[in-house]
Amino acid sequence: MYEAPREGADIVVIGGGIGGIAAAAFLRRVGRRVRVYEQAREFGAVGAGLVVSPNAVRLIRRLGVLPVLERMAVPLQAAWEFRRWSDGTVLFSQELGTQCRELYGEDYLVAHRADLLAALLAAIDPETVVLGKRCTGIEQRGDTVDVRFDDGTSTTAAVVIGADGIHSVVASAVTTATEPEFTRLCAYRCLVPADKAPEFARQPVHTLWLGPGRHVIHYPISGGALVNLVAIVPETEWLVESWSAEGRIEDLRSEFTQWDPRLGSIIAEAPSVGRWALFNREPLPMWVEGSIALLGDAAHPMLPFLGQGAAQTIEDAAALALCLADRDAGLAEGLRAYQDARIERATSVQLRSNGRKDVNHLPDGPEQRARDASFAAANPLRHNEWLYAHDVEKAVTEIDRSSGL
Repeated sequence: MYEAPREGADIVVIGGGIGGIAAAAFLRRVGRRVRVYEQAREFGAVGAGLVVSPNAVRLIRRLGVLPVLERMAVPLQAAWEFRRWSDGTVLFSQELGTQCRELYGEDYLVAHRADLLAALLAAIDPETVVLGKRCTGIEQRGDTVDVRFDDGTSTTAAVVIGADGIHSVVASAVTTATEPEFTRLCAYRCLVPADKAPEFARQPVHTLWLGPGRHVIHYPISGGALVNLVAIVPETEWLVESWSAEGRIEDLRSEFTQWDPRLGSIIAEAPSVGRWALFNREPLPMWVEGSIALLGDAAHPMLPFLGQGAAQTIEDAAALALCLADRDAGLAEGLRAYQDARIERATSVQLRSNGRKDVNHLPDGPEQRARDASFAAANPLRHNEWLYAHDVEKAVTEIDRSSGL
């Protein structure tokens, strides 16, 4: 059964996660008619915490929904903090709040994934999203693209955007790249009630514990009501990759029995834990084929070591919208401009992020001591200027001017 896109949508987005909803929001901002198809049957409080760095915050502000996010997000006013695994020694600390605003004009936020998604949803008409629709196939026919769903229905659009994650169905129509590979790492994620967490974990600090073969990050989210904890550990068999996959608290505890007991005191208060296998894929040489384009994890999945997954996806969405804003230019030309504007930067972030795991997981020894000593001279806030100062909308506009578009 054919289903016509509601309100004559000329752009269909597959995937209603952060990337898909951000794409819809920015496309709506430039006057495009969009329809989003999401396989989940409802939006729930699925997932855990994530970073919303200044390069994404300024874009959310321009959408007009930053106040929605700020109701629940926590600005990291205090510090980044690196700690040694065995005794909690603070290896490095840097104030963020004032310095971050002075350098980049925005705060460094941490938030629950559901709160970021809710803010982006506030920028679109609820009728834009159709839930319970899993894409099973896609085919390009001349100037249109046919999309099939698992319930037997289908739809057609002038442009289809694949925002359907690292195992993207849409990607099969764009590239013949190999399937993602398991990294032999998995992430335990848990949310600890703040009133049960130790005082140091409740502070607006992004804390990173570094140890042999693994690391732990924690920071407050949900208006300070919860402490988000993520532990990256080696794994050989766990292959489940789902925000809703459940792990066992005792397994998480056993990974850190030899670590500083203060870390164990946070884990001990976790009511439940999720477990997420980490997959990786080599950078794609292309994101666009005709009237089909990829966005977010479908285009550039990255390991979480730079905290840029959500931010780079939002940058994609903003760039895509600007490239499709010109009614005098063809849609296919706009998609190619989007790829040209984004692929180099996103690939660079992807590669740098994936490379951080070796640095974070050094065993005790000369390399580890050299790494720890280097923190004394570090200034990651300034060092990450290439990430946080980047204004993707300004970059796209400058490309258009230089090309005479």
